[in-house]
Amino acid sequence: MKRILIQTAKYLFFLLFGVFLLWLSFRKLSLDAVWDDIRHAHYSWMLLALVFAFAAHAFRALRWNLLINSLGYKTRLTTTFYAVMIGYMANTAVPRMGEFMRCGVLSRKEKIPFNALFGTVISERFFDLIVLMAILFGVIFFQWKLLGSFVTRMTKPLVDTIHEHQILLFVMIAILIVLIGLAIYLFYFFRERFRKMPGYSKTMELLRGLSEGVKTIQRVKQKGMFTVYTILIWFMYALMLYIPFFMLDETSGLDFIASVTMLAIGSLGIVAPVPGGIGAYHFIGKAVLVELYNVPGVAAGSFVALTHAGQTLLHIIMGGLSYFVMFFVDHKKALNDEK
Repeated sequence: MKRILIQTAKYLFFLLFGVFLLWLSFRKLSLDAVWDDIRHAHYSWMLLALVFAFAAHAFRALRWNLLINSLGYKTRLTTTFYAVMIGYMANTAVPRMGEFMRCGVLSRKEKIPFNALFGTVISERFFDLIVLMAILFGVIFFQWKLLGSFVTRMTKPLVDTIHEHQILLFVMIAILIVLIGLAIYLFYFFRERFRKMPGYSKTMELLRGLSEGVKTIQRVKQKGMFTVYTILIWFMYALMLYIPFFMLDETSGLDFIASVTMLAIGSLGIVAPVPGGIGAYHFIGKAVLVELYNVPGVAAGSFVALTHAGQTLLHIIMGGLSYFVMFFVDHKKALNDEK
């Protein structure tokens, strides 16, 4: 009960934080003007962008299949794609729940151990994080004249805080290192007692499964295809942002590099622990458009509202349809029954 209350409080905190960021994003804008932009937007461009979003998710499913197959389990592209879409739908409601959800539904459908699947997802997300950081640093490096002052302005409060409290920060890091070292020592010293504790064997089995899943990238036979799928995923993501520029007159003059910049910096809002990236994506995306590309505030607000709503609707509709088809229409026998 206590854990449920803590999780609920945490969820509500981040939800309210997202709503606060949403309010900050639109508080100085004329909502009538934003609504006028939304009503007169060219939605054919949004529909085309959603096609690229669909393609990105399909490539993600193909790449996930490579990791799963490297563990010795069979998968269908259809069921893997359904699981990916169900995961995105879950993330819309509860941050990070999608990773558990997509592993759970695929485990149930194709009889693959959950812990092994979850390990592949950790491996996949870690790899994507590296790619995102590479894009982010590349964007900053090659556009320093454009982004330099923006980055300095955004990071100055953090740098000043670290400088003012550097002794306290050093002490906290030292304490953390000592605590980690103490925990490792105690575990090693009392390992025999830990082994006799209830749940120890199941915990170790879970950790072994996760470890095997995380190592899947090393074992993938088709490393070239893994790289190609990764490039296609992120290229589709960039197109998902570039195509909607043409919805509004004020953003139609932005080029593809602007969409890559928007992807790199705006993704920080999507990965923030707020439900569906609400507020965080709007705040960061609007700041990028206004501060870097001199897009009027109303148009910038309209753009982030439209693109976020389009992606959210796609995830909810496709995720719901995928769940229905996966468990109520597709009655194919699980590929790994013999395992």
